[in-house]
Amino acid sequence: MMERGGIVTRALLFVLVWLSVAWFGSWELNPNNAVRMFAAVSLVEDGDATIDQFAPLTIDKATFGAHAYLDKAPGMTLMALPAVAAVNASSGWRSADVGMAPGAPDMAHFLRARQWAAVATGPAVLTALAAVLLYDIGLGLTGRAGAALFGALGYALGSPIWGWSGTLLGHATVAAMYVVAAWCFLRPPRWSTALLGGMALGWAVVVEYQAALAGSAIAIWAVLRWWGTVEGRRAIVVAAIGGVAALLPLAAYNIVAFGTPFRVGYSGVVGFEGMNQGLFGLTWPRPMVLLEILLGDRRGLFWFAPVLLMAPLGLAALADERPTRGLAIMAAAAAAIVPLGNASYFYWDGGNSTGPRHAMPAVALLAIGLAPWWASLRSTAARVGGAVLLGGSIAINAVIAAADVFAPPEVRYPFWRYVVERRFWPGDLTTFPSEWLGWTRWTGFWSWAAVATVLLALLVVRVRRGSA
Repeated sequence: MMERGGIVTRALLFVLVWLSVAWFGSWELNPNNAVRMFAAVSLVEDGDATIDQFAPLTIDKATFGAHAYLDKAPGMTLMALPAVAAVNASSGWRSADVGMAPGAPDMAHFLRARQWAAVATGPAVLTALAAVLLYDIGLGLTGRAGAALFGALGYALGSPIWGWSGTLLGHATVAAMYVVAAWCFLRPPRWSTALLGGMALGWAVVVEYQAALAGSAIAIWAVLRWWGTVEGRRAIVVAAIGGVAALLPLAAYNIVAFGTPFRVGYSGVVGFEGMNQGLFGLTWPRPMVLLEILLGDRRGLFWFAPVLLMAPLGLAALADERPTRGLAIMAAAAAAIVPLGNASYFYWDGGNSTGPRHAMPAVALLAIGLAPWWASLRSTAARVGGAVLLGGSIAINAVIAAADVFAPPEVRYPFWRYVVERRFWPGDLTTFPSEWLGWTRWTGFWSWAAVATVLLALLVVRVRRGSA
């Protein structure tokens, strides 16, 4: 049984991450956000998946016959349904009651309210849960609460996972599902954790189809880990059942939308001819694109999350020990698969994106190495340096979350030249109090900073006392 102090520490971590995500918003009229919300509104209000009435408002869409549809995997849209229904019921507003036309302020307000509710009850919860599970994984690997907290914060607040958790795009949710699966399969084989792990991998595919690639590496590792015992083989079967069960909403959506479970929206994408190359735009990894994804001056992951530079060292330390070697190999392989898949995609840069959004699920696997790296530090100076690195990463991503996670694709060094210079310094911020309570934007930002500082201080004090 988890001791009382451990529950409180995990609860504080959950609240810190959830609040940090839910406090800030993202551009509701970004086509990737908007088309998912249009599909959710149509399902709630009309009971069908067509978005004909919204089609002129987004460049992201699929067409089949005379109708327009969501052109993405439907997972995030399905997750948003309860929030849309609740806001509709509480406000009395339906899409027909507002001016659904380009530039209409009522439309932006209509979408913003439903998106904020969907984020707060969906990806914000899942990212906070993943942070807690990474804390648990780090604690189990190192036996040190401080190392576990370093890993959890590096993942949730020290990387663009934070900003992408505030959108309806599926990258952060897929990352969270990978963490859930890894946590489940690290435990002894039991039907409950096996079912949850299988469902997490299945749901990741419903959210983003390409999640099956890295998810397969996690599944293979689970099979190899559990196969040696009767209980393990039974758990593998249960996990497979869970994975199939999680795919059923995808089949149901496709039947409602297209009349068949075997059609996907990507097959009807309009306006993006690159999707006709290979398998919906996926061909083969291009080395220069991979370099751009990791270190490039427009999208390079490590510019936005420098703390992740330490993660491979932690995974290497895990690989040196026989009990954790399989975990390290799986995490490294799955983390490599994600950017390789991104480098294979015709539209690899993701359009408007602060950081390589398609590569975000790799952060979940890399972050497993952060706690072991911190635990390997022996000197006070080294730990101060590690803390500064984490603090800098959190500061970078706080600015991104508050200002804009959708940087224009043509801007080099977008954190400085766009996010900071054009959005943050001028005070063009998006916070819950400034949007919904009438506060100024800077007051909304600094009020978050004050609350987050208190929560973080409580976490650090509890961790230090526990270590002592």
